[in-house]
Amino acid sequence: MTNEELKAKIRNIPDFPKKGILFRDITTLLKDGPAFTQAVLSLAKPYRNRKIDVIVAVEARGFIFGAALAHELGVGIVPIRKKGKLPAETIDVTYKLEYGEDTLEIHKDAINPQAQVLVVDDLLATGGTTLAAVELVKKLGGEIAGISFLIELADLKGCEKLIGYPINSLITF
Repeated sequence: MTNEELKAKIRNIPDFPKKGILFRDITTLLKDGPAFTQAVLSLAKPYRNRKIDVIVAVEARGFIFGAALAHELGVGIVPIRKKGKLPAETIDVTYKLEYGEDTLEIHKDAINPQAQVLVVDDLLATGGTTLAAVELVKKLGGEIAGISFLIELADLKGCEKLIGYPINSLITF
């Protein structure tokens, strides 16, 4: 299955969550076993022969792909969650959203110093969430081995916030 065939499995929902937004609904790809499997295999391919110690996945849809990639690559997974959702001691970073700000957290003991970390999320839009995740990894002494997305919304130029990091996007809209 090609990336274009995977792209065709993603449903477009106009005016969600608000008027003027075209939402890329991945649930239609997720429910298709062969498509989901192919997406995971394709996302894993660039990292098969590279040293990855752990995957960091961003809440919530990033957990889906992060967990599958961790299994495929034989490494662990570390969740990055919204403030107040993790039970042990955390560090956090607050970042700007289009309207307001949000805070992400990671367990303080989640990343070993100099660990090679693959950051995974389902979607790259403006890049703010991913940049916050990268900042958390770096605060713990981890090194960014790569950043991987199922989808990149190229018009929103999120890659510009992530210059200098190796980025892999499977599908571009």
